[in-house]
Amino acid sequence: MPFVELETNLPPERLPPGLALELCAAAADILGKPVERVNVTVRCGLPMVRSGSAEPCAQLFVSSIGVVGSAEQNQRHSARFFDVLTAKLGLGPERIAIRFYPLEPWQIGKNRTVMTFL
Repeated sequence: MPFVELETNLPPERLPPGLALELCAAAADILGKPVERVNVTVRCGLPMVRSGSAEPCAQLFVSSIGVVGSAEQNQRHSARFFDVLTAKLGLGPERIAIRFYPLEPWQIGKNRTVMTFL
C-alpha cells in the first residue's frame, strides 16, 4: 500500500488537470503495485525554499512496504519518478527532491486492523 505525497510551491493553475490520478498510475507502475492500493496526495501553493531559492520547486515523499528499502531499488524508482515530475510540472531535476520511506506491514492500518494481518 504505497503512499505518495507531492508538495510544491506551484500554484494550482500551474498543475496539469488530473495530476493526482496520473501520479497514482505512474507510482503503481514504477513501484509494481496495483493502482487500487496506491494513495496519492498533492499539495500545491505551499511556501517552499529549495537550495536557498523560492523559485518553483517540488518534493515527493514515497513510502511503501517492500519496494523502497534499498539504494538499488530507489535509484531505479528515482529516475522514473524524476521523468514523470519533470514532464508534468515543467521543473528541472535540480528543483525536485524525493524522499523514500520503507514501511513495515504493522505500520499501515486498513479495514480496522494492520496490514500484518491481512
